[in-house]
Amino acid sequence: MRISRFYQIQKTLLQYGLDELIPPHWQPWYAKLLRKSLFWLGNRYPQHSIGARLRLALQSLGPVWIKFGQMLSTRRDLLPAALVDELAILQDKVEPFRGEQAKALIEEALNLTDINELFSNFALQPLASASIAQVHTAQLKQDDGQLADVVIKVIRPGIRKQIIADLALMDSLAVMAARFLPDGKRLRPREVVAEYRKTILDELDLQREAANAIQLRRNFTDSDSLYIPFVYADHCRSNVMVMERIYGIPVSDIPALEAQGTNMELLAKRGVEVFFTQVFRDSFFHADMHPGNIFVSYDHPENPKYIGIDCGIVGTLNAEDKRYLAENFVAFFNRDYRKVAQLHLDSGWVPAHTKVEEFESAIRTVCEPIFQKPLAEISFGHVLLNLFNTARRFEMQVQPQLVLLQKTLLYIEGLGRQLYPQLDLWKTAKPFLENWVKQQVGLPAIWRQVKENFPFWAEKMPQMPELLHRYLEQGPRQQQALLLQVQQMQHQQQQTKQQIISAILAAACLISASIAFSISTGWLAATLGILAAFFAIKASLA
Repeated sequence: MRISRFYQIQKTLLQYGLDELIPPHWQPWYAKLLRKSLFWLGNRYPQHSIGARLRLALQSLGPVWIKFGQMLSTRRDLLPAALVDELAILQDKVEPFRGEQAKALIEEALNLTDINELFSNFALQPLASASIAQVHTAQLKQDDGQLADVVIKVIRPGIRKQIIADLALMDSLAVMAARFLPDGKRLRPREVVAEYRKTILDELDLQREAANAIQLRRNFTDSDSLYIPFVYADHCRSNVMVMERIYGIPVSDIPALEAQGTNMELLAKRGVEVFFTQVFRDSFFHADMHPGNIFVSYDHPENPKYIGIDCGIVGTLNAEDKRYLAENFVAFFNRDYRKVAQLHLDSGWVPAHTKVEEFESAIRTVCEPIFQKPLAEISFGHVLLNLFNTARRFEMQVQPQLVLLQKTLLYIEGLGRQLYPQLDLWKTAKPFLENWVKQQVGLPAIWRQVKENFPFWAEKMPQMPELLHRYLEQGPRQQQALLLQVQQMQHQQQQTKQQIISAILAAACLISASIAFSISTGWLAATLGILAAFFAIKASLA
């Protein structure tokens, strides 16, 4: 199965002529010879541009590859504009499946004889179609007789089998990478693939997505920065989800945003603030924030608000990772490269033998040139390449639990670059992070913990005198019983030691008696035999 899928992938890439993306001077002679030998896998779509062929190839390979294309579509600093424009189509205009089939899936999931029992004006033509699901518009019939504008999200039929096949192939390639690549162990490819496997399989469960959306909506209740649509949880199933229909401008439609007078600088800043709020305040962040999942409300363009959809992929961080990341960010923004290096060393992300001074110097070399520059003047492609080389030089391990966060950061940076290239990313994020770190240490943190624990303490307070009396009464008895157990253990250890010594002496005497008997020394053999029996009896009685 894995070999056939690998062949299918290679076949698709070659039939769409994507080998043209590799510059000729990067192709060794044997690679060119191999390509010519595969004459039956020639480019079948010469009439399309290379960007269109890349999009169509990724689309035909399935959701894993489509998501890869979605991520690339946000990197206008790394790819030519023609490629990015084609890949952007993958955000919400993937080739849909038939509307009649979607209608049948909805009726089956919601146990409806006819879709009109619950919905009016169901549109067979999908409003949008993405890698894993597509959405149809309708009006939900509510108990009070009112109609609510909704969208119905439906998982593509048969998609799980294709995803599992790709994941199996990715795991095989990860095993090979870990074994044969020089950086294999440091990059931890199998752990990264396992993390991705969990993420994408979770995305196939729309009930999980509904729960994620409900949580995010609660986290940003009455927020001026982010709105999450209402989910009709009673009508959600594993392959069908019903939610409020939103009306907004796609965040990638810059001309439309500018035409309505949107405050682009404030919008870009709020994008950064929303991300850091989700990560550090809530420990629960939307991890699929490509432009196809983000809209801007038509209301109050001078005070713009994001609308977020498609909450199938969310990330979480534990307290330790969150604290570590925040301290790293703050030290980074303050150009305290010594602290950044020391934090990496203390966390175990770089080997203990790493020299802090050398690591500090390497980080400074990469990071210093990008400070006090707007996004438009920063080549993040070069920065990422230099950071990767630095990580490899110092044997820094990849942290699988942070892969989602790193991907989301790339989305946010790409979004900010499109909205307002003059955005000072560091100046926007630094006050937020400094304030968060300040809240985690010192008196504010202690006072917050006291407030959080006070209800529990108040509940236990009436029981404290009784618990204290019981402890004082039982304490000496427990200590005496513990002391007796320790003494018994010491006695048993001494007996065991004596048994082992006696058994060894018995074996030694028995072996010596055998040797003495073989050389016709009868009296010595008899004496040693008696000693062997003596030590054996002693070992059994000890």
